[in-house]
Amino acid sequence: MSLAHDARVAVRPAAVTQRPARTWPEINNPAAWIVAVILVVMPLIASGFFLIEIFATTLILGIMALSLMFLAGYGGMVSLMQLTIAGFSAYMVAVFGISGNANISLGWPWWLAVPMALALATAFGTLGGALAVRTEGIYTIMITLAIGAAFYYFTNQNWAIFNGHTGINTVATPHFWGVNWRADIPFYYVVLAVAALCYFAVEYISRAPFGLALQGVRDNPRRMAALGFNVNAHRVAAYAFASFIAALAGVLQVWNYRQISPGSVSVGACIDVLIIAVVGGITRPIGPFIGALIFVLLRTFALDFLVRLGLDGNRFRLLIGLGFLAIVFWSSDGVIGLWQRWRQSQRSRDDRQGGGRGHG
Repeated sequence: MSLAHDARVAVRPAAVTQRPARTWPEINNPAAWIVAVILVVMPLIASGFFLIEIFATTLILGIMALSLMFLAGYGGMVSLMQLTIAGFSAYMVAVFGISGNANISLGWPWWLAVPMALALATAFGTLGGALAVRTEGIYTIMITLAIGAAFYYFTNQNWAIFNGHTGINTVATPHFWGVNWRADIPFYYVVLAVAALCYFAVEYISRAPFGLALQGVRDNPRRMAALGFNVNAHRVAAYAFASFIAALAGVLQVWNYRQISPGSVSVGACIDVLIIAVVGGITRPIGPFIGALIFVLLRTFALDFLVRLGLDGNRFRLLIGLGFLAIVFWSSDGVIGLWQRWRQSQRSRDDRQGGGRGHG
């Protein structure tokens, strides 16, 4: 038999126990179609603030968290350097492209700077992944966190390339076909398109032979090695794919804010991506986007609410932390797990009521 068939056999028991089989990809779910339609027509019903600061920001953070979800959910590898990879990509766009810091930026057009940034960020993440896969559990988390912390301090202290703690400002955004693609509506659709592509790519990979083999490596690496699979190679390849997704988010992030600084790649921000992924749900690609929406709403409106009360606005993180603890306590699969539990309880109640009526 083929190795792909062996991977399907190896991963089947875990896949059945973790979640029910689904059609590709939730295509028969009416709620998914409703959400898709709402996202497409969002510019017609939302102001510029909500369109960019809420929904576009949610999608960008969701893409970053999606890269972490792919590693943790399908590969069993928790990485805290996904934001670092996104930040590296953003810095490369600013360094190779055009910005207000002409003494640092090389002045390349965006269509040359972006591919270079994506390639370098993917290579950076793959190299970090190659180091991380040599460890397991808490040691993987610590290595990726150390990479993130080292990059933060390096950007903060390096002036020749990263302009130190000031960062790089006024980064140029694309203008072509007579369209300013950083204008609110065009930029929102660019972000939405990239988010959709990343979502469907992860859904597809999870069902492809590579994704099935990766899930087999997650559940039983010794068995997969005995079947002839290179366990470390699959894990490094997963880091490469996740790094490319995170790099795309970094490009969108630097276009969104038109600047990048060490504060954008701080250790706290790296942990925020983990919180987003866990709160939304770490086992399904839609989870990171749900977690990102919750995070952005709390960060935006809880911050304003606390300031109105005369409190330190940074205390919104306390609310996020309490919410994180509550969700993790009640559900190991975040908001998605809570939703599934509620639906199952509703079905059970309906079945009992139907059985009672039938018996009567």
